[in-house]
Amino acid sequence: AEPDHLREAGITAVLTVDSEEPDFNTGAGVEGVSRSVAVMTAFMMKTDQLTFEKAYENLKTIKPEAKMNEGFEWQLKLYQAMGCEVDTSSAVYKQYRLQKVTEKYPELQNLPQELFAVDPSAITQGLKDGVLYKCRKCRRSLFRSSSILDHNEGSGPIAFAHKRMTPSLMLTTGSQAQCTSYFIEPVQWMESTLLGVMDGQLLCPKCNAKLGSFNWYGEQCSCGRWITPAFQIHKNRVDEMKMLPVWGSQTRKI
Repeated sequence: AEPDHLREAGITAVLTVDSEEPDFNTGAGVEGVSRSVAVMTAFMMKTDQLTFEKAYENLKTIKPEAKMNEGFEWQLKLYQAMGCEVDTSSAVYKQYRLQKVTEKYPELQNLPQELFAVDPSAITQGLKDGVLYKCRKCRRSLFRSSSILDHNEGSGPIAFAHKRMTPSLMLTTGSQAQCTSYFIEPVQWMESTLLGVMDGQLLCPKCNAKLGSFNWYGEQCSCGRWITPAFQIHKNRVDEMKMLPVWGSQTRKI
């Protein structure tokens, strides 16, 4: 069992994706030490409100031999970017999970269903207030605002390799006026198009109108930021529909 003080701080693993860490060329004992160091660093970040760098530095001051592998360092930077919480609904977390897919599923087959957002056209009731995006040509519902993965404006493919990315590259700073596309998480209607294919077009599942493109290695946004992987929907191919709650389980569109 894990110590009570770790559970109280909400730390039951380095992250919930701890089990998805790739195998490193280290012995079991060394990896165990690396994991312990990472958990203690996370605990200090959470309880003392420290940055990853400061918490790791403090721990090494107390225990000079403390060391963790690159994978755990990256996860703790992600943990910091999420405010020392593991929020599986956050854009930062979703982008991280997507980046891991090509490592764990190099053939891009049998992808886990949780990677795909629910197809909004399959939901007849219970839609919460928010924004729904529809095909401009046939009005087919395509994705919700919660599926948009915001990003900072960038200046080119500086983060082509996911190992060089940091969580800050995935955080939104608000306005993205230069962006002519939405970069979103995969939606269920895309599944047959994405499986086993590295890149291609994204077409409306109803009328086959071209909506955008995808590339598991990444694509560049019009603002200059390189997004990896990329599922890009052009803004001029969809219409934004705001959903307002009304009495009962129905919703009203404006």
